[in-house]
Amino acid sequence: MTGGNKKLHVIGTSETKKNRPKVLKSSDHSSHSHSQGVSKLSALKTQHNGSLYTGFGVIAISVVSWFVYQGYLETRVNSPLTENKVAFPSSHDFPERYWGSFRPGVYFGMKSRDTHSLLAGLMWFMPDVAAAGNLNLRHLCDQGDNLEQYGWKEHDGRNFGVQVIVDKFIQLETSFVTKLGGNHGGDWTARIQVEPRMKELRGQQVTLFFYLTWDDNGKGLLQPIRMIDNMDTSGMEVNESVRFLGLSAVHGHTEKLGDFRVSFHHANEQSIVHTAFLSTTVASPHLVKDALQSGLRLMEDKRSKERHISLAGTLFAKEDKLKQPNFVVHQVTGKLPLQLEIVYESNSFAERGTMLRGEVYDALLQKYREQFRIQFESKFRLNEKGFSEEEQDFAKSAMSNLVGGIGYFYGSSKVQSVHNKEPVPYWNAPLYTAVPSRSFFPRGFLWDEGFHNLIISQWDREISFDIMAHWFDLMNVEGWIPREQILGSEARARVPDEFVVQRNNQGNPPTFFLVLDAMFKNRPVRDISTLELEQLNRMWPRLVSWYNWFNTSLHGPEPGTYYWRGREAASVRELNPKSLSSGLDDYPRASHPTTYERHLDLRCWITLAAKVMASIADLIGREGRKYHETFVFLSNNELLNAQHWSEKAKRYGDYGLHTSNVTLRRPKSVAGQPKPDKIRWVSEEPTPRFVDDTFGYVSLFPLIIEILQPDSPQLGQLLQDLRNPNLLWTKYGLRSLSKTSPLYNKRNTEHDPPYWRGPIWINVNYLVARALHHYSVVEGPHQTRALLLYNELRENLISNVLREYRKTGYIWEQYNDANGAGQGCRPFTGWSTLVLLLMSETYV
Repeated sequence: MTGGNKKLHVIGTSETKKNRPKVLKSSDHSSHSHSQGVSKLSALKTQHNGSLYTGFGVIAISVVSWFVYQGYLETRVNSPLTENKVAFPSSHDFPERYWGSFRPGVYFGMKSRDTHSLLAGLMWFMPDVAAAGNLNLRHLCDQGDNLEQYGWKEHDGRNFGVQVIVDKFIQLETSFVTKLGGNHGGDWTARIQVEPRMKELRGQQVTLFFYLTWDDNGKGLLQPIRMIDNMDTSGMEVNESVRFLGLSAVHGHTEKLGDFRVSFHHANEQSIVHTAFLSTTVASPHLVKDALQSGLRLMEDKRSKERHISLAGTLFAKEDKLKQPNFVVHQVTGKLPLQLEIVYESNSFAERGTMLRGEVYDALLQKYREQFRIQFESKFRLNEKGFSEEEQDFAKSAMSNLVGGIGYFYGSSKVQSVHNKEPVPYWNAPLYTAVPSRSFFPRGFLWDEGFHNLIISQWDREISFDIMAHWFDLMNVEGWIPREQILGSEARARVPDEFVVQRNNQGNPPTFFLVLDAMFKNRPVRDISTLELEQLNRMWPRLVSWYNWFNTSLHGPEPGTYYWRGREAASVRELNPKSLSSGLDDYPRASHPTTYERHLDLRCWITLAAKVMASIADLIGREGRKYHETFVFLSNNELLNAQHWSEKAKRYGDYGLHTSNVTLRRPKSVAGQPKPDKIRWVSEEPTPRFVDDTFGYVSLFPLIIEILQPDSPQLGQLLQDLRNPNLLWTKYGLRSLSKTSPLYNKRNTEHDPPYWRGPIWINVNYLVARALHHYSVVEGPHQTRALLLYNELRENLISNVLREYRKTGYIWEQYNDANGAGQGCRPFTGWSTLVLLLMSETYV
């Protein structure tokens, strides 16, 4: 400030000396006034320009900020939650579960729980019955193969599995045993035993292919070792007379597995007709069947002159200079019966003793099978409850198929939010999960997995915790988990494009709260292991984020109301726009989707979530008051009745813009044009109202989640309606939609048959039976009726599932409400396996 004044003073002094002041004349005054005006105008212009510049600057900053914020919003959908991971970082933390049958989509396969695992798998066909141009080569679990039955008979999820596959002419038993040792996951042996189904087929030929390859982006070394009279021929020149001989072994190496050896052994060399091999490259593991078929030739043995469908040996493209295979196959063709053993040995297992094959394998397998049977009875007490040996075998198989269907996947989902113009990739991540159906849904589904783990947690709590940990680690920064996990090329190849993209405004019901409730309900801290308490603490921040996502993203306009997002209001071909995210797909909702809908089932799921969050908070010493208060608020029967009880229809239901008068009609055809699809025709103006023309599974949710007071009149009405055969009751279980509902068994589009509009689903029936059991032991005016309904419903469900299993060889996705027949896909040993918990009466 002082320096400034000094500068002005100096300038002033200099000017005063040169130009003395003079008296101003009028003209000078006028000129001075004009100068002042010009100066003021100039100042105003400067000020105006400054304001303009400031305005432009503010606008520019705002625009830049908007784009930055939009960019931030676009990245949230595929940004992982920054909380610590729940799953342990290395699969070696669980060495007993490092190797396993973690490829549920193939009839038989082995892999490790690593991101770029070695994959092993089986294919087979019968040369004597192969049709021209069609070998009927079996590989992927496929309903189109029309196998009479396949599935695990015993599987403990850790050490062993025994599976029976009944094909048209042969029966295969595929089994495996793992053995701990060394630093890289230990050893395993698989045995393929093939028997003719009819005596006259004895001596007929069967061809087995056992292959090794890498999972997506896997890197490693595979070196096939050929056999000539039991001698390794690596590096030797082989003449034409032995060109058909297969492999004695494959040597390999990866960073995770270190050095390993896979050897092939035939139990009866006299039954072997022909062996061969293939050493080549494949672009992706989902293409291995195509690559194998491309490597088949019709060849003549130079010595015997017999012709065989044979693998061609080494096949590489001319431009492939490295000739390093990533796909190696051993072929054996032999006369029935035939046995092949595959022995995987880790070089780091220094003191393994005798090779795990033959009698050594038999002894270890038998030991594990006996342990399995003892453990199964101790967990489920079916013998104690009086079930026959056949019924107990069914139950063991049901659970073994669920546990044996656990897969290990790695990859990224395709996701999209409202802020993304196009789908974007999620981050790459592993997923350890059971699957609903090996043939039709061999991948992870979020709401199915909760039901799966009601069973798995009863069998092996550690496995169940590990599964939930992997799912919670897929949570993004918003607290959202993609509801369907299509990870890796093998999974992606089996899903139509329209179902691949997952949208972050849609989330499946939070059924893991059912599992956590069952695992820790009424359990004091002293009875919970240190490891489980540690895992609950690791899981807690993600449970909070998940709960918050449901409570904030799916809320309705009024306190206590919620609605599923994703219904398409502009749909013209759907009779009733689907709510896929609810898990109930085409179950009828309000005819015209709006933002003020109230979905009863979602409200009840969030009530359960609040209750379990409060319980876990108490267990691990976290603040849980707000969850308890939310549970009290949402379970208030008066509020529930005000928002969801139709006094006119005497039932619970959704609320929204609705009319019953909706049909599908075909528009008039135009001459020379294809027949148009049917479209939705509304013949009555919709009004805001309860969706009380519909009675079905959604109506039962206040009962299912057990939030009705034992003396509630609404509970009494529900129990009375439950037994009405014109509504939901059948002698096979509860149908999903009452016969009196307008959309009962109606197609949702011309091409979509009814799904949740009549058929019997075991998962919801189990939840109803569980609730009836609860109300049958709680003091109240409806206790006796609840007990009678419970006993009858339980018996109906068990009897029908068993009857259909005996008849068809399968557990099914759903059951026909008119005759109890299994329908949908099979085998469906996901939530339909809950029949086991009905048999054992396990509800906590």
